[in-house]
Amino acid sequence: MATATMSRMPPLIAGNKNPGQVTAEICRPLERGATGLWWMAFIPAVALLSIGVAAVVYLFITGIGVWGLNRSVGWAFDITNFVFWVGIGHAGTLISAILFLFRQKWRTSVNRAAEAMTIFAVMCAGLFPVIHMGRPWLFYWFIPYPNERGPLWVNFRSPLLWDFFAIGTYLTISIVFWYVGLLPDLATLRDRMRGRWYGRLIGFFSLGWNGAARTWHRYELVYLLLAGLATPLVVSVHSVVSTDFAVAQMPGWHTTIFPPYFVAGAIFSGLAMVLTLMLIARKAMHLQDYITHRHINAITKLIVATSCLVGLAYATEFFTAFYSGDVRESFAFQNRLLGPLWWGFAIMVACNVVIPQLLWFGGIRRSLFVVFLISLCINVGMWFERFVIIVGALERDFLPSTWSDYTPTTVEIATFAGSFGLFFTCFLLFCRLLPVIAMAEVKAVLQPSLKGGERS
Repeated sequence: MATATMSRMPPLIAGNKNPGQVTAEICRPLERGATGLWWMAFIPAVALLSIGVAAVVYLFITGIGVWGLNRSVGWAFDITNFVFWVGIGHAGTLISAILFLFRQKWRTSVNRAAEAMTIFAVMCAGLFPVIHMGRPWLFYWFIPYPNERGPLWVNFRSPLLWDFFAIGTYLTISIVFWYVGLLPDLATLRDRMRGRWYGRLIGFFSLGWNGAARTWHRYELVYLLLAGLATPLVVSVHSVVSTDFAVAQMPGWHTTIFPPYFVAGAIFSGLAMVLTLMLIARKAMHLQDYITHRHINAITKLIVATSCLVGLAYATEFFTAFYSGDVRESFAFQNRLLGPLWWGFAIMVACNVVIPQLLWFGGIRRSLFVVFLISLCINVGMWFERFVIIVGALERDFLPSTWSDYTPTTVEIATFAGSFGLFFTCFLLFCRLLPVIAMAEVKAVLQPSLKGGERS
C-alpha cells in the first residue's frame, strides 16, 4: 500500500530531467548575464539600501534622540526589527539541517536559497543592536578579550551580550554550512567557466574539488556533522533572544513560555519568507520544474503546523495571565487586547492565526497567487507580533504617571526600509552569482531511471 501511494506521488523534479539538463538549466542564469527583470529588482533594492545608509549616518552624527523613544519606551523599532530578522533566519537552518537529518528529500530544491536567506537575515538583525548602542565605534567592547582597560570587562549578565554571542555563533555556523554545501556546485561552475575571471575566482573557492569517491565521502561526513551542530541553534538562538525579555520584571514579558513561543514564531516567519522568495524566484528564473507544487505543498503544511503552535502560545499567554490572578499581568494582556495598540494585536492574530488556516484546503495550496498573499500576510503579522509585545508592554508600565505613547520617526522607518534593501540586495546578488538550486543534491533525487548522463 505504501509503495502504491509513493508511486502515485508526483516526482520532486518535473520534466524528466537528467543530470546534464539539471546542470545546464541551473547554470544558465549565471552564464547569460543579468536580465532586465533582475535589474528592475536590483535597482530599487539598492535605492532602499541607500536610504537606510543615509538614515544610519544621520543617526550616528545626531544621536539616537532622532528616534521616537521616550521615558517609557526605551526599546521600539530597533529591537522589534532585530527580533524580526533573527526569526526570518530560522527557516534556513530548519530546512537545511533538521530536514536533512530527517532525510526529507523535498528540501533539496529550496535549501540553498533558505541558507542564503538565513545569512542575509542575520546580517540585518546584527545591525540593530550595534545601532542601538549609541556609540557603535565601541562595538569591539562586546568581545571578551584581554585588554588595556584594567578591571573593566564585559557584563556577562547583560542580555545585549547574550545576543552578541548567539548571533555571532549562528552567523558563523550558517556561513560554514552554506559554504560547505556549495563546494560541489562551485566545482561544476569552475569547470564550465574555465578561462574567465569568474571561473578562476570560483575555482579558488572550490578548494580543489575533484569529484572522487573519497572526496564525496568526506564531504557527506562533514555536511552531516555541520547539520548536527546547526540543529540545536534553531532552539538556542531564539531562546536567547526571548530571554532578553523573560528576565525582565515587566508584566507581559516575565514569562517562561517565551523560549518555545519565540522559536515556533521564528520558524513560522522564516518559512513564510522562504515561500515568498522562492515563489518569486520560481517565476522570475523559470524554475517551475525544480520548485514544484510538491515543494510548496510541504512548506505550506509546515506553516499550518507552526501557525497552530503560535496560536496556542497566544491563548496560553492570556490564560496564564488571567488564571494567575496577578493584577499587573491581567492588566498587561487586557491592554494588549483593548489598549492603544489593539489594532496591531488584531493584525497580529488575523495574519498569524486566522489567515494561515486557509492552507488546510488543497485548492488554496494549489493556488500559488493566494499562497503568495498568505505568506506576505504572515510576514506582516509576525512583525506586528514583536511590535505589540515590546511597545505595548512599555507604553503602559507600572507607573501610570509615566505612561506615554510611541510613534516611530522618519529616521526609524528609513532604517527599517534600509534593512530590507540590504537583505534584497544581498539576495539578488546571490541569485546572480551563485546557483540558487543545489545542483548536486537535486541530481540525487531524480527518478532512478532518469539518472543517466553526466555527473556534473
